[in-house]
Amino acid sequence: MIERIGDVFALHTNTTSYLFRKTETGHLEHLYYGKKIRIKGDGEKTGAESLYEKHAFAPGNTNLYDQEHPQFSPEDMNLEISSYGKGDIREPFVEIVHGDGGFTCDFLFKEAEILPERKTMKTMPESQDTKEHEEAGEKTGGKARQLLVTLEDKQYGLILELYYTVYAWCDVITRRSVLRNESGEAVSVRRLMSSQLDFDRSGYMMTTFTGAWTREMNRNDIPLRAGKYVNASFTGSSSSRANPFVMLYEYGTTEDTGCAYGLNLVYSGNHYEAAEVSPHGKTRIVWGMNPTAFAWELSPKEELESPEAVMTFSAKGFNGMSNHMHDFVSEHIVRGKWQKKERPILLNSWEASYFDINEHKLLKLAKMAKQVGIELFVMDDGWFAGRNDDTSSLGDWEADKNKLPGGVKGIADKINALGLDFGIWVEPEMVNVKSKLYETHPDWALQIPGKPHSEGRNQRVLDLTRKEVQDYVIESIKKVLGSANISYVKWDMNRIMSDVFSEALPAARQGEVFHRYILGFYRCVSEITGAFPEILFEGCAAGGNRFDLGMLCYFPQIWGSDDTDAICRAAIQTGYSYGYPPLCVSAHVSAVPNHQTLRSTPLLTRFAVAAFGSFGYECNLCDLSKEELSEIEGQIALYKQWRSLFTGGRFYRGRSFSASSMVRTDAGTGLQFSNAYDSGNVTEWTMVSRDKKQAVGMLLQKLVTPNTQYQYVKFRGLEEESLYRFTGLPLKHNIKLFGDLVNTVSPVHVKQNSLTHDLLAKFMKMDGETEDYICYGDSLMHAGVKLAQGFSGTGYSDQVRLFQDFSARLYYLERME
Repeated sequence: MIERIGDVFALHTNTTSYLFRKTETGHLEHLYYGKKIRIKGDGEKTGAESLYEKHAFAPGNTNLYDQEHPQFSPEDMNLEISSYGKGDIREPFVEIVHGDGGFTCDFLFKEAEILPERKTMKTMPESQDTKEHEEAGEKTGGKARQLLVTLEDKQYGLILELYYTVYAWCDVITRRSVLRNESGEAVSVRRLMSSQLDFDRSGYMMTTFTGAWTREMNRNDIPLRAGKYVNASFTGSSSSRANPFVMLYEYGTTEDTGCAYGLNLVYSGNHYEAAEVSPHGKTRIVWGMNPTAFAWELSPKEELESPEAVMTFSAKGFNGMSNHMHDFVSEHIVRGKWQKKERPILLNSWEASYFDINEHKLLKLAKMAKQVGIELFVMDDGWFAGRNDDTSSLGDWEADKNKLPGGVKGIADKINALGLDFGIWVEPEMVNVKSKLYETHPDWALQIPGKPHSEGRNQRVLDLTRKEVQDYVIESIKKVLGSANISYVKWDMNRIMSDVFSEALPAARQGEVFHRYILGFYRCVSEITGAFPEILFEGCAAGGNRFDLGMLCYFPQIWGSDDTDAICRAAIQTGYSYGYPPLCVSAHVSAVPNHQTLRSTPLLTRFAVAAFGSFGYECNLCDLSKEELSEIEGQIALYKQWRSLFTGGRFYRGRSFSASSMVRTDAGTGLQFSNAYDSGNVTEWTMVSRDKKQAVGMLLQKLVTPNTQYQYVKFRGLEEESLYRFTGLPLKHNIKLFGDLVNTVSPVHVKQNSLTHDLLAKFMKMDGETEDYICYGDSLMHAGVKLAQGFSGTGYSDQVRLFQDFSARLYYLERME
C-alpha cells in the first residue's frame, strides 16, 4: 500500500514500512525503513513528526543549504537523493557536468503521484507483475503499486524522476530513476544511481559476496563504523569479483533472528554499491551503475534511465530476508514458460569431452545417459567449424561437418530418437581473431584501432553498441536454434572486457560504451528468447561472472560456477542462496578427482549438493563402473520422486562453512573457532514444501575430527504442531573405505588392493546406520535430531554413522496425517 499524508509518503508491505517526506526546503528526507509501523494524520499533523530529524542550528563547519533555513545542512540529514555542490559531501546519487562546466545539482520536490498503472522501463529489463498477482488485486497485497516523485533542478532545467514500486506480498520495494534534460544544452552525466538508503546511525554490518573464477560468492562481513566501503564491478559484467547483491544488518543478526536488509540491482553490467559512514554518525548506501569511466552525453529532450534497484527488510534474520528475495525473484524477475516449471535432468558433454567431440562420442554418451534416467543431453563447446580449441571460430556459427556429418539437426534428431531432449552451447557475444567474422568485420570488435589489444581466453568482445552487430548476433543465433529441435541453450561469455572502445562512437562518447553494450545485449537476448519461448535458456559467463537479476529476466537459471567440486560448490551455493532462489543456480554432479581441485568426494555428497540447484550431471558416464552407474540411476530416480519439492520449496540455511577454511570467524567479535559440529565444519540446508507436508535436509561435513561421535541436524520452516516421519537413506558402504581394518574381522589376511580385496569389495557391503523417527515439527526445529554416533575408531556396526571427510547425508521428512 502507498499513502500520502500531507508531505509524508508511506510505502507499506505486509511486514515492512518505508517513509520519507518533503521538507520545507523541498528536499526529500528519509524517515524510516524497517518493521511495519503505523502513522495517523490529524488535520495539519502527519502523524510522523516523531520521525523528523530535529535541528535548531546546523552543525559546525558545515554548509547551510540557504540562509532562510539556518538549521538545515544537507551533510547531516537522511535524504532520498543527494548531489554535490549544495553542502552534502557524502556519496552522491547523481553527478552531472553542465554546459558551463559546473557540477552543482539542486534537485527539489516538484510533484508526486500514486500511479493508477505502473510505468515500465524503455531500455532495460525490470521486475513485473505476474498475471496471478495482477488478478489478485491490491486487497490481497498482490498487485504492485507505484509512486512517482518528480524533482526539478530549476537552475539547469533538469528533471529527475524517482519511481518506487511496492510488492507488498513479498515485502520488496524497488526504486529506479530517470533523468530528463529539459534545458537547451547538452549535459554530461557522470553518475545516476538507482537507489539511496540513509540511516541515522552507524555500526551496521555490511556483507558482500566476492570471488573470482571457480571461487564465486565468498561471504565477507564488514563493520561500518567510519569511512567508506565499496563493492563494485568493472569487468563489463556484474562479475564473479563482486556480486551486486549485498546485505546490511544489525550486529548479532543470525540466520533466524535479528534485522537484515537485502539489496540488489536488476542489471548485468558494471555496478557500484558504496556504504559510507559520515562524521556525524549517519550511514548511507547508494547502488546502481558503476560511475567509473561512465560519461553519458544527455542532449536536450533526451532521458537516461537507471537500472531498477531492489530492497527488502526482515526482522527474522537472514533466512527471513532470503525468503523475501526468493519470492520476489521467483515471481517477479524470472518469467515465461520455465518460471515455475520443473527443470529436466541434464547431462552436459563439457567435462566428458571438452573440445574433442564428434557424433559417435556424443551418441555413445547420450545412450548411457538415457540408461540412467537423464532427460536432456547438452552438446557443449566444440561443435562448430574449426573449433578444436579456444583460439578460433567464435562468431562462425556453422556446424563442423567433420564432427557432425548431419549438422546440428542430424545430431539433434539422433539424440531425440533415443528419447532425450537436445541442448546446445553458444557464445554469441564473442569473436576470435581467427574467424571468418573477424576477417570480414574487424571493426565489429571492442578494441582501440591501431593499438595492441589485451585478450582474454584468446577472444574479443563484439561491439554490441552497434545495431548491425546486434542484428548479426540475433539472426545467426536464430538460424542455429531454428535449424533443429533444440530444447535448451547454454549462453556463455568467457572473458571480461579490456581496451573498451567502439569505432561507432565519437571520442567524446566513449564513456557510454559499457552501458550501451549492456543495452545492446538486452536487445539481443530479448529478441532471441522471445522468438523461442519454449527453449530453456541457461546463462553462463565463465561460471558466475554474470549472475544477476538482469540475466534472470531472460534466463531462468544460471551456471553458478565452473567449479563443480562439491565442497567448493556447497560454499558457493550457500553464498548465492542469500539473494537468489536455489532453482536459479545450475549445479552438476561431476567426476572425481574433480577437474578444478583434483579433490575426490563421495558420489552421494556430489549428488546431495547438486540436488539443491537446477540439477544435472557433467562427467563421462561411459568411463564409470557399473556400481557408480547403478548409484547414479538410483540418485536420478530419487530426485524425480522429490523434484517438485526441490523446484518449488522454501529454502533455509542452517550451519555453513566457507570454501577456503573450516575455521569460522564471528562477524561481530572477530573471534575464530571451529569444532566437529559447528558452522566451521558443516553445512546444513533445508528445503520445505509450500504446504509444509514434506522437507529434505542436507548435512555436509568438511573434515573429520577424531574421536567425535556426536552430530545433530535441525530443520526449519515446518509446522510446529504437525507430526513428521524423519528418515535417512539406506546405505551400503564399500569395505575398502575401512582400509587395513578389514583384517581385524577377516579370518584370513587381506592385502590392500589385491584380487581378494577387490572380490570382497564387489560382493560384500557394510550396512550403514538407520535413522527413522516420529517427531513434532517444533522438536525437529528447536531440539533437532541427534544422529547415530559417528565412527571414532573404537568399532563399527550398523548403529555407527560412517561420516568421513567430505561426507554428506540427505534426510527426508513427510508429515503424518
